[in-house]
Amino acid sequence: MNIIIRQARPEDAEKAAPLIINAIGDIANHMTAQQEPEAVLKKVEEMVRGEHTRHSYRSTYTAAANGDIAGILVLYHGNQAEDLDLYLIEQLKKQGHERTIEPEAHADEWYIDTVSVDPKYQGQGIGSKLFDFAEKLVAAQGGGKLSLNVDVDKEGAIRLYKRLGYSISEPWTILGEPFHHMVKMIP
Repeated sequence: MNIIIRQARPEDAEKAAPLIINAIGDIANHMTAQQEPEAVLKKVEEMVRGEHTRHSYRSTYTAAANGDIAGILVLYHGNQAEDLDLYLIEQLKKQGHERTIEPEAHADEWYIDTVSVDPKYQGQGIGSKLFDFAEKLVAAQGGGKLSLNVDVDKEGAIRLYKRLGYSISEPWTILGEPFHHMVKMIP
């Protein structure tokens, strides 16, 4: 199968948003200030179409298989996180929702916010290609730390990330839930 990875475009929002929600779970409800699945989906689609949040098409890459979006990667530098989150916090405040959004990365590292593969394409190496792509992007920018957070209960994911060269660097908390912060050095 031929996989083409490219920068997302605003028109990819309808395909990318469900994959983002699948990966981040309840964090999507918090970030959108919505509870109903359809309302959460619409708000995440707006984020993908927009330019100023961590899930913007500008930070998102799509993996296409046979012309269909089979997976996504959301990657940004930690030094951008505060501005990306501040924009979202201000937008939510205008809508009457007070939110804080916890940082998910240090300012000196690249951060894989999301890797998600459509269930019908899982097991075909698309996730691995997205991780490889993230490493190439970081290397092209001069290298450095590449990080991600993983729920402490997701033992299979932790094993996978360790096989990919990530190591647990510290505990992390997102919305009161425990995560492992994992880091890999990219030359």
